Amino acid sequence: MARMNEEGQWIVLMGLLVAVGMLFLALVINQSALVGQTTAEAVLEFPKSDIKDLRSAVFDLMEVPADNRENVKQDIYALSLHRKNSVVKVDIDGDILKIHFNNGVTMYYESYEFV
Repeated sequence: MARMNEEGQWIVLMGLLVAVGMLFLALVINQSALVGQTTAEAVLEFPKSDIKDLRSAVFDLMEVPADNRENVKQDIYALSLHRKNSVVKVDIDGDILKIHFNNGVTMYYESYEFV
């Protein structure tokens, strides 16, 4: 028998290595897209505008007469719970204002002293 030609085996082996390499790269690219998506979702889930709106409403609360503040605090609590699905607690101790915000993902606490 004549000597066998092994060049075809090398071509098949290199094709297999290229296919495995392309599969590996496809998996890496797919995972990086998922990681980027979850990072963007985490940034979007931060309720920055909700907290700014809350702070604005609470600072407006300080301009309300003291005998009507309790009703306004209850309204802020009810509106934030029903519209934003977040629990808000506002405490006013003399000149110190305390804001607690929790929407299940983000907890925010602020203490502000009026001078």
